[in-house]
Amino acid sequence: MRSIILAAAFALAAPATAFAHGPTPQKVEEKVEIKAEPAKVWALVKDFGGIKAWHPDVEKVEAKGTDRTLTVKGGAVLEEGQDESDDASMTLGYRLSNEGVDAFPVSSYSATIVVKAAGGGSEVTWQGRGYRLDTSNEPPEGKDDASAVKALSDFFKAGLEGLKKKAEGQG
Repeated sequence: MRSIILAAAFALAAPATAFAHGPTPQKVEEKVEIKAEPAKVWALVKDFGGIKAWHPDVEKVEAKGTDRTLTVKGGAVLEEGQDESDDASMTLGYRLSNEGVDAFPVSSYSATIVVKAAGGGSEVTWQGRGYRLDTSNEPPEGKDDASAVKALSDFFKAGLEGLKKKAEGQG
């Protein structure tokens, strides 16, 4: 009984920061409607090493098997590994393999792109889950949750717009 009382007293007396924990995963989801057959859109998406053909922020790609290295605007080099490519469900899943870099304020992420038939064309959903670049309890601005969400959201949006242009024959 005494140990329970001592534990409760310690818990009440300890500062809140003593119980702080690291980051929680941040979720991002973006969608786009594309006026193109799902098979055509899926052919672009499933080519894991071919992302430069449709993503305007990707400056360089080096692909080998199920791994790729992207150099993106701003200079970040992202090493990614493909986890899933399913033709039946038109789903591509991948994850960041290297540690985050300052030019892309996310320490790790996993993402999925899904192509579905919709409205006589396609709907593409790109969703991801990631952690901020600074995983300490008090991250500085630019390496915090908001920065990680913005970076992933901006990257996904730009990619979806580029995919739309490419699939619709505009780019």
